[in-house]
Amino acid sequence: MMRSVPSAILSLDHVKHGQHEAQQIRRFSGSDGSIGCTADISADMALSKAPLPTASPTFAHMPALAKAKLLSAFETMATAKALTELYEVNFKEVSRYVHATARGHEAIQIAVGSQLHHRDYAYPYYRDDAMLLAMGITPEALMLQLLGKASDPFSKGRTYYAHPSLRRDDLPKLPHQSSATGMQAIPAAGAALGLRYKRIQGIEQYKTGEHPLVVCSLGDASVTEGEVAEAFQMAVLKQLPILFLVQNNEWDISAQSSEVRAMNAVEYARGFKGLTAKRIDGTNYERCHNTVASIFKKLRRGEGPFLLQANVPLLNHHTSGVRSDFYRKEELESERPRDPYPKLREALLTSGVAEQEIAAIEELAETRVAEQLDAARKAEDPAPEHLRRHVFAEAEDGSEHPLVVAQERGERSPANADSSNMVDAALHAVGEILEDYPEALLYGQDVGARLGGVFREAALLGQRFGNERVFNTPIQEAFIVGSTVGMSAVGCKPIVEVQFADYLWPGLNQLFTEVSRSCYLSAGQWPVASLIRVPIGAYMHGGPYHSSSVESVVTAIRGIKIAYPSTAADIKGLMRGGFEDPNPVVMLEHKGLYWSKLPGTKAAMGIEPERGYAIPFGVASTRLSAKPSAHSSLGIVTYGMGVYWVLEAAKQHEGRVEVLDLRTLAPLDWEAIYTLARKHHRILVVTEEPTKHSFAQALAGRIQEECFAHLDAPVRTLGSAEVPAIPLNWNQEQAYLPNKDKVSEAIRTLLEY
Repeated sequence: MMRSVPSAILSLDHVKHGQHEAQQIRRFSGSDGSIGCTADISADMALSKAPLPTASPTFAHMPALAKAKLLSAFETMATAKALTELYEVNFKEVSRYVHATARGHEAIQIAVGSQLHHRDYAYPYYRDDAMLLAMGITPEALMLQLLGKASDPFSKGRTYYAHPSLRRDDLPKLPHQSSATGMQAIPAAGAALGLRYKRIQGIEQYKTGEHPLVVCSLGDASVTEGEVAEAFQMAVLKQLPILFLVQNNEWDISAQSSEVRAMNAVEYARGFKGLTAKRIDGTNYERCHNTVASIFKKLRRGEGPFLLQANVPLLNHHTSGVRSDFYRKEELESERPRDPYPKLREALLTSGVAEQEIAAIEELAETRVAEQLDAARKAEDPAPEHLRRHVFAEAEDGSEHPLVVAQERGERSPANADSSNMVDAALHAVGEILEDYPEALLYGQDVGARLGGVFREAALLGQRFGNERVFNTPIQEAFIVGSTVGMSAVGCKPIVEVQFADYLWPGLNQLFTEVSRSCYLSAGQWPVASLIRVPIGAYMHGGPYHSSSVESVVTAIRGIKIAYPSTAADIKGLMRGGFEDPNPVVMLEHKGLYWSKLPGTKAAMGIEPERGYAIPFGVASTRLSAKPSAHSSLGIVTYGMGVYWVLEAAKQHEGRVEVLDLRTLAPLDWEAIYTLARKHHRILVVTEEPTKHSFAQALAGRIQEECFAHLDAPVRTLGSAEVPAIPLNWNQEQAYLPNKDKVSEAIRTLLEY
């Protein structure tokens, strides 16, 4: 649950004046329809307690829009410059945590930030502090994050300077994005996809020319990332309302562009037909403002996507930890004539603004940022007891979020209901969700109307709900996974599919860096509500690239929930429970159980639960009971296909084996697991993965650690052979996997211990 941010943190005047004043920005349309703004100099954007001196006669004859535009921009630019200089003076103190500033990039950043509306979504990158100031964020708010303070409105001291996460009604929306360069492009494109979907479906309606838009800000070096290409591809395919702003300063860290890039961003964009790309001088404020205004006007009419490359100098360090004097002193001096600050200052002088007026703005900017740094220094550090807050979405008091399914809901075995296999039960669950939630949509490779999924797990959904709600994506697992972050941010509830678990690897960066951390690093402001379906496991003659189990990797990622159902009823209930959960959920679905065609798996079929049936996560199921008997009984903890190997093996040890089906791997039902260990004093953990360094081995270690005094034997694990891949040949596949005979032998050995 989002926590409110004190308005004081976002009021530029509260330190100087001792009061909280709302930003006085009045937006209006110019004569050409472009979006402009005027600023009340006496309010937030002012840098003086007293009114500015009366304008000179020449200044008074400037057009009203130009007057407000130039003054407001210069005030923000002076503040940004003062921040950089203050940080340099206090380098040892403020460089305790890494930071970067906008010096050299201010003109384009202010042109973008000042023209964003409160309905828009922005994904800045780590050098965009001037853009944030232009949106209405205060220097103190930035400094609170710089110093890692508890009152940091973005992350409560959890992440770096100028890594904003903010969800306020009166400001542009700033979803969480990571510091991994270029990774924000996919969530940003996902947000734009969600805005487009809501507009087309009529979920949100705006007047023509007032549609919200998305800005994704990138450094030029990040454009070489493959995930940026995935974002470009989908932006063009779906004609998304997004501007990719590329700030081109010609540097990586120490590498210049000529060393590491074959082309600039505009040249690269030519390969994406439909991505309108433009290059401008990013140091000329008026040109930047007018260009951005024109692009925004088109985006608000539903046109897009656009890429704008702004050529700028980098006039400060790469970051506080990689200083320019280490390696680029000469290059830095040669770039100083391109500084946007003296250019804008000269434009004001040329327009008739007196030198003393400009000097007063500069002096007051320096005074104000110094005062706000003093205030930030005095703020409290985060309390250690708050460390574990906001791993998942939660209520205001820190308890479980009210949308989380906490109890089993609905009839599991309704009278006169038909029997169903797992793939059909999952299909029906998704169909019911799409019927009940207009904000829900389904996408992934081959799930569209023509095929309905390679396992027919989405059969006929495309025909029923149309290709705007159920559609195919390119082969882009990173986009499929990461776009759910942006989709969720704009109020959509995506269900996506990675076609095989083997193909999840390209999506792991987004799953780990963006999906799992958004709630925690935004201090609860941006939880990600997404359901990611992943068919998993062997037994389909899939060989090394269509048979893998990946749960040990996925369960090592904190901040996501993971289901692994083994029956038709469970997959339907967990699908609904996972969808309603306001957190990211990975649904591992064993394709060998989809149709119950394999020997011993008939029990995966069953009566299909009623519509809306839901199961809470973290509740295991006892699939076979046994009375405890000293040296004569044991408990087996397993999941997925392991359930059926174990049930078949247990027939050879009648009455001596109790079987616990985990159903979800995160969270785990520790109470049920420990109860089983204390009841039977012997535990075997069965998995389809090789056990070395595995989830199963970690689970066994935890049981042994917590229940050692109750155990009569070591906790054992049984899994697949320790080889790098699953062979294609049937005989070798069988030799690789566990089976009922291998499990039976493990049971016998453990009972005899």
